[in-house]
Amino acid sequence: MEDEKSKAMDDLNVQSLLEDLKDPDQDVRQRATDELWHLWFEQKGIVGLEQIRRAEACQQAGKMAEAERILTQLIQDLPDFAEAWNRRAVLYYTTRQFKKALADCKRAIRLNPIHFGALHGMGLCYAALGDYRLAIHAFRQVSKIQPYSLENQRLILEFTLRL
Repeated sequence: MEDEKSKAMDDLNVQSLLEDLKDPDQDVRQRATDELWHLWFEQKGIVGLEQIRRAEACQQAGKMAEAERILTQLIQDLPDFAEAWNRRAVLYYTTRQFKKALADCKRAIRLNPIHFGALHGMGLCYAALGDYRLAIHAFRQVSKIQPYSLENQRLILEFTLRL
């Protein structure tokens, strides 16, 4: 019963944060964005967060294979951890493995349909693969969640011009 109450409170909190992403006040939107990232990174507690941090440290040090190994193991251990999929997608995107990055973005989105980072990443992957129509579609999906994001609006315009 306590878990159900906690889940309901979390859902209400997330819904409130999603509404705040549509607020005209930039400070309100930034707070909501930061809080959603915080929730996503800590979805699986300290163990998941520590592994993501280890992988990011490896990535920043140029140890891409080690970062990939850590994230892949994390995904195997916690396959419903959307942020692990998203972090590996970022790794794959930065190493120009766009099809792998796209697949991981899609998995993150299946697990967390409001994950604006993974949706944005999906758009970047489609664009890198030359599929501007699907890139535009992805950025429009993100814009429904973050309507004030100038970056997403800019990318929609940029890729519309390329069609």
